[in-house]
Amino acid sequence: MNTLKQRISSATRRQWTWFAVLSILWILFTFWAGNIWLLLLIFLFFDIYITKFIPWTWWKKSKNPTVRKTMEWVDAIVFALIAVYFINTFFFQNYQIPTSSLEKSLLVGDFLAVSKLSYGPRAPMTPLSFPLAQHTMPIIGGKSYIDKPQWKYHRLKGFGHVKRNDIVVFNFPAGDTVALNVQASDFYTLSKYNANGSAGVRADKRSYGNIVWRPVDRRENYVKRCIGLPGETIQLKNDTVYIDGNIIPHAKTAQFNYMIQTDGSVISPSVFEEMGISKSDYIGVNEYGQNVDKYQDLTSVDTLAAERLGLKQKNGSFGKLYTQIPMTDAMVTEMKAKPFVLDVIKEPTQGGYYYPLNYDTGWTNNNYGPLWIPKKGATIKFDTDVPYKVAAYERCIKNYEGNDFAYRDGKVYINGQPADSYTFKYDYYFMMGDNRDNSADSRAWGFVPEDHVVGQPLLIWLSLDKDKSWFGGKIRWKRLFRSAKK
Repeated sequence: MNTLKQRISSATRRQWTWFAVLSILWILFTFWAGNIWLLLLIFLFFDIYITKFIPWTWWKKSKNPTVRKTMEWVDAIVFALIAVYFINTFFFQNYQIPTSSLEKSLLVGDFLAVSKLSYGPRAPMTPLSFPLAQHTMPIIGGKSYIDKPQWKYHRLKGFGHVKRNDIVVFNFPAGDTVALNVQASDFYTLSKYNANGSAGVRADKRSYGNIVWRPVDRRENYVKRCIGLPGETIQLKNDTVYIDGNIIPHAKTAQFNYMIQTDGSVISPSVFEEMGISKSDYIGVNEYGQNVDKYQDLTSVDTLAAERLGLKQKNGSFGKLYTQIPMTDAMVTEMKAKPFVLDVIKEPTQGGYYYPLNYDTGWTNNNYGPLWIPKKGATIKFDTDVPYKVAAYERCIKNYEGNDFAYRDGKVYINGQPADSYTFKYDYYFMMGDNRDNSADSRAWGFVPEDHVVGQPLLIWLSLDKDKSWFGGKIRWKRLFRSAKK
């Protein structure tokens, strides 16, 4: 006891000041987090700054200069990693835009500062993980986290809630199961295209690699625009979004794929660049792996086929046809005004599989729904359209809310018991990209549960154009420190 009193009495004013400041901040954080057990760490702070029973800085007294120098670096690195982990978890996180799904709002190569405070930071669900690594260790590979312990979902109080048209960063819901050799496609879509389903994917390790499961907060980060909110019914008719039967105008930045018919002229790359069309949008790759313009010469095209597409003739020729060029309404108007452009035509409906994958709805990317979005506390009844409801909401009930789910002989079983209804525990959101025809979004893989929401992009702090060199305009200076919320 005398030793404790001596240590306390010998503590300097500076030590007490640091301890007091840190303790006050930690008390405030504890009440924000809603976990009173965190207050126990104050005893640790007391020992670090006041009593020092544990020799935290033992290396400073070492007579070996190599040990002192090495431990200085170790101390600095450990402190930096803890600080980064804390900041990334509760305040801000860096995110890079990898795809064109949100052009023209956010571009490939934009680096975003994502606010965790906008919707409230999510308490760690997989607490033992390496800072700055989402799921794979840099350089050496392998998992960047330890599966256990897994903590229950808990979100701290934030500044607001997800609203319609918010751009949101979230963990990819269908990324719970991943084929390591084909990570660009989700496991469920791969299974749909495989003749033997999920069993065929799991059996073919040569093509798909190992199949792994990832916790919620270790799944890939995605960014999309929130279109549908919990409890609403969403539907698309000819690219127009309806919420509960009311038209929702699409954003000015929304793009759709168009065909551009010219009088035979080849569109200059400078024209595309001036209009903000990325090189990857008008340049394709041929069978020999060579880059080629994405147009067809229609000199000898079948007249009936051309007329079915609505193409025009000039001097007896259908000219050239560029396909799958994403443009906004304003860009279409600008392109039509070019003297060498005969017409700009909306691309036909794309084929493919759409959510729910295991039910033949006949929906497409621009004619989709109606689909009800689950809401916390809302109850769905399995009385009518049971096969459809099972296909649409099984993943929510089973994968996201952790129930055992089975459907056999026309009857639903939840946690082993027959069930004629289910009450949802989470709110869900329907996310879409602005680049509507080139976005893998909720139309393809379904709803985003509230526990998958990461945060909201605040600003673009760096933007790099992948099509340009460092001395040829690679840095998009005009985009630096612009808002990323629109």
